[in-house]
Amino acid sequence: MIKSKLELLAPAGNLAKMKTALAYGADAVYLGIPEFSLRVRINDFDFKGVGQAISYAHVLKKRVYVTINIFAHERHIKLLPGWLKKLNKLKPDGIILSDPGVLELVKKYLPKVIIHLSTQANCTNGAAVKFWYKQGVRRIILGREVTLKEIKAIHKDCPKMELEYFVHGAMCMAYSGRCFLSKDMMGRSANLGDCSQPCRFEYEVFIKPQGHSEVLELVEEPHGTYLLNSKDLCLLEYLPELIKAGVTSFKIEGRAKSVYYLANIVGIYRIALNNPKKIAGLVPELNTKVTHRGYTTGFLMGDKAEQNTANSHNTPDWEFCGQVIKSDQKKGVLVQVHNAIKVGDELEIILPFYDIIKFKAEKMIDLKSGEELLEAHGGGGGQKVYLNNIGRKDIPVLAVLRRRVK
Repeated sequence: MIKSKLELLAPAGNLAKMKTALAYGADAVYLGIPEFSLRVRINDFDFKGVGQAISYAHVLKKRVYVTINIFAHERHIKLLPGWLKKLNKLKPDGIILSDPGVLELVKKYLPKVIIHLSTQANCTNGAAVKFWYKQGVRRIILGREVTLKEIKAIHKDCPKMELEYFVHGAMCMAYSGRCFLSKDMMGRSANLGDCSQPCRFEYEVFIKPQGHSEVLELVEEPHGTYLLNSKDLCLLEYLPELIKAGVTSFKIEGRAKSVYYLANIVGIYRIALNNPKKIAGLVPELNTKVTHRGYTTGFLMGDKAEQNTANSHNTPDWEFCGQVIKSDQKKGVLVQVHNAIKVGDELEIILPFYDIIKFKAEKMIDLKSGEELLEAHGGGGGQKVYLNNIGRKDIPVLAVLRRRVK
């Protein structure tokens, strides 16, 4: 496998998140508009935004894949032709889809685009991969249920097909996202991009008699257990084996995540793909500096999925506190504050490719008033402050800051 062919693929919930992901080493991003992708309430993109994203990425020689991976109903199919015609003019680098009807429309209205089959299509065997290849699909986003052994077999069966695999992020408690809990409980369909994530709720478990048998009943309670709360996927240590198995695109989940999350995860996986010898030293960073629900290798090694029943998530030792918006040789680094920063705080700036600058906040100057501050806050859009004791002048725009909280 030629290393240059490997792709790190990151989520983009909005333009700022996309820019951050690309700055921290992503080769490509995936995004979509609410009407046709599996993110509705936390998706800031409209058609104009998609065009801006594609133009921005192409200047950097990076790629943008547009998602049309909902379980399409008649109302979606009727709207798609007009939207696809407009999308074709924007020249996306790929379309991610799961529905055969959508596939036919994409081939008709975007005849030159590369088609990726979404994990929602549950492609888990070589015979299915061959079938989709004949239909014009050139990349398969394998279901999370596919094991390492199966990936090897699939690649051997159809070596012409590009294989993409999720390597980091939230895991759905259902089979590759085919969950109906949200629709049943909240009236919001996960398969149309509007999941309310009831699997993350706390439940009390009751066994109730029903005729000659018993049934298990779950009741949402604030002091219950996180019975359905899947741990997060983390395959950082398995990247070399996935490469050998035939995976060429390594996908990070999280269009709803923050720029801080993207900077950390993309930066860490970029370093790991570039230099696998550094992987062992990066594992503690994932454990202590980003929020997670505990980590699992999922189904990769043939194991069953794991749940974190103790809590909704683990609290990291560090907190996102700001992002660089300007670097001034004389005044210092201008930071958009996201959470409180106080004089004396232990801070770290995460540079692209996960280069870390460590320092203490000694002096903060408010951008508007020019006054020296003892603390700055992120509420109401966030204060903008200059930090001028970092010790380096080459801090790029979009670099994120974190502070130690314990």
